Amino acid sequence: MRLARAIHVCGFAELPPVELDHRSEAELVQAVTALALADAGMQRGDIGFTCSGSSDYVMGRPFSFVMALDGVGAWPPIRESHVEMDGAWALYEAFIRLQHGDVDTALVYAFGKSSLGALADVLALQLDPYTLAPLGVTHEVLAGLQVQALRDRGVEASLEGAEHRDGAAAICLRVGGEGPRIAAIDHRIDAHDPGLRELTRVPSAELAARACGTEGVEIAHLHAQWAHEEVLLREALGLSCETRSSRMADVPMVSGLANIGRAAQAVRDGVPRALAHAAQGPMLQQNLVCILEAA
Repeated sequence: MRLARAIHVCGFAELPPVELDHRSEAELVQAVTALALADAGMQRGDIGFTCSGSSDYVMGRPFSFVMALDGVGAWPPIRESHVEMDGAWALYEAFIRLQHGDVDTALVYAFGKSSLGALADVLALQLDPYTLAPLGVTHEVLAGLQVQALRDRGVEASLEGAEHRDGAAAICLRVGGEGPRIAAIDHRIDAHDPGLRELTRVPSAELAARACGTEGVEIAHLHAQWAHEEVLLREALGLSCETRSSRMADVPMVSGLANIGRAAQAVRDGVPRALAHAAQGPMLQQNLVCILEAA
């Protein structure tokens, strides 16, 4: 999606992913948003819109995102929203919100802790409650089917999973000014039922990449849960550049947003055009692509 108002990433921070972080939601959010605001040279009162991404299922209690607001400070009242998704989708909402014209800045953050329980059991809750959940199907089983499909096609594929961590990330957005510009952003979704999908392709990622345009990208940050997904994504996104994956330190609900921040940092460091990718759901069901360019 390319819209009229130019949106820039003016601040980014992420907490180092760790196996076990004893801090609460509010403590994680307070720490990472303070760092992002400092990076942007902004105060909390400068923010026109706030949006977060997280999962109550992952955090193990209802309305955990409301508790996390204590780390931002919601008084005086703020314009705030939340998505039960990776924070990359919260950034997409903030990007659209900034097109309305009445606010010029946004704070986006995400947090997640894989240490609180069996993440595989939590992720299984995303599956169809009638056809898949009663069978005890897990994401690993589905990933295995995808690996076998790739091998049948003659593609070398490995069922090597992600190293899950605890952490948080935050990004500050501003209309105009300096900093990496969001040149394009788009997200698409494939069928919920894996039986309706071609397992050796990721059409939603292909469509999102086509909508954004990946020509001239020099580095891409990919969000993958399994080694074979990196192979699928490079093909679906049409990449021939350097790629980096969040698989070795994946933080649930955070890695996609962190990838956007890392791509923005690459542009800050001199790369003219970088790509960030985020995924959600089993077997790369939902995909978001964001292109960042030098201002």
